[in-house]
Amino acid sequence: MSATGSAVASYPADNIETLSTAVTSEVSGSATASSSVQHAAHDVSQALARTRWWVEVLAIGWLVWVYDTISNLAPLRMHVAIAHAQGVLQLERSLHLDPELTLDRWLAGHQTLGLLLSDYYDNAHFIVTFGLLGWLWWKRADIYRPLRNALILVNVLGFAVFWLYPLAPPRMLPGFTDVVAASGAFGSWHSGALASHANQYAAMPSLHIAWAGWCTLAIWQLTKRTWVRVLAVVYPCVTALAVLATGNHFLLDLVGGLATIAISVAIVRVAGLWWNSRQVGAGQPSRRFVAKSGHGEPRTAGD
Repeated sequence: MSATGSAVASYPADNIETLSTAVTSEVSGSATASSSVQHAAHDVSQALARTRWWVEVLAIGWLVWVYDTISNLAPLRMHVAIAHAQGVLQLERSLHLDPELTLDRWLAGHQTLGLLLSDYYDNAHFIVTFGLLGWLWWKRADIYRPLRNALILVNVLGFAVFWLYPLAPPRMLPGFTDVVAASGAFGSWHSGALASHANQYAAMPSLHIAWAGWCTLAIWQLTKRTWVRVLAVVYPCVTALAVLATGNHFLLDLVGGLATIAISVAIVRVAGLWWNSRQVGAGQPSRRFVAKSGHGEPRTAGD
């Protein structure tokens, strides 16, 4: 027998068995690690992939349909909405939180500024929000979905309140001026053909403020540049001035709008955490991604 054969024969059987187990474990561990990387890579690719455009169009179409359905029934609730508006104004006056009439009279006396704020009120609401939403869909699919979901939920909650608590804006009460209608603003929903398509009794909550708050949140996640973040904070402040001074919202409507965006973001956040816990419990890696590792391998937030 050769020296090599003798050495193998004399090697203890239990050592050979241990060595075999170690090799098997190493191979199994490598396979598990490789599988985890593959799952993570798949999840990253899904997170970075844009949603189908027609899905987004359908979501917007559905929201428009719900809003239109509520708006068609709004005239039947005019007296209730006016009564609610009088009640809100009385409550604000009792709390000494009623700047609407003072701002409305001030703006009505400044024609040029009134026109600028009226144009801002009618158009910035849509241009800024949908412009930012479209840019997120095109460029930042990694953060688009939760932000999109929060915006959809803002509208759903808002529509529910429109239905349950119709509220006329201050401009419909005695002593107020409808600055938007008086200034002849471009794209006005208070007069002309567009007036019949708007819900005139949907002051609570203020979706102008809720959408503006959503834009601030989105921009805050997009960049760390100080000047951009300052503009993101200024935007809802200017919006608040516009909706109050034009007589379109009470101060409490603004509070309701901020509460709506806060609740929506919280619900989306909790739902996301719940979904991640289910994925981890099912043996799938969490889909909360941070970045790529130094070796170019995708990693989750828990890595």
